[in-house]
Amino acid sequence: MSVNPTYKVIFYNQNQVYEVYARAIYQSEMYGFIEVEEFVFGEKSAMIVDPGEEKLKSEFAKVKRSYIPLHSIIRIDEVEHEGAPKVVDIKGGDKVAHFPFGGGIPKPQSDS
Repeated sequence: MSVNPTYKVIFYNQNQVYEVYARAIYQSEMYGFIEVEEFVFGEKSAMIVDPGEEKLKSEFAKVKRSYIPLHSIIRIDEVEHEGAPKVVDIKGGDKVAHFPFGGGIPKPQSDS
């Protein structure tokens, strides 16, 4: 077991799959959540800029700790070194019927 482990966390977030790297992961005291701390991103000296990685850097720039629901977690791996974080759109996401929010219960249609 390494002294400073690195974890790859893959989870769902709003019709996208996030793959991030972190140094600390805990079961949260909030029931049903995993705590992810100390996010790891690539070096800024790279010549090629990955828009997915830049999106994740800006989204998690000032985040001290993130609470991810257990049902959103796809996989957590302990890895030897971090890779490139990425965001992938879920294919066929438009075919999923979402639970309606607000607007109340629809009234039945009359046959006239």
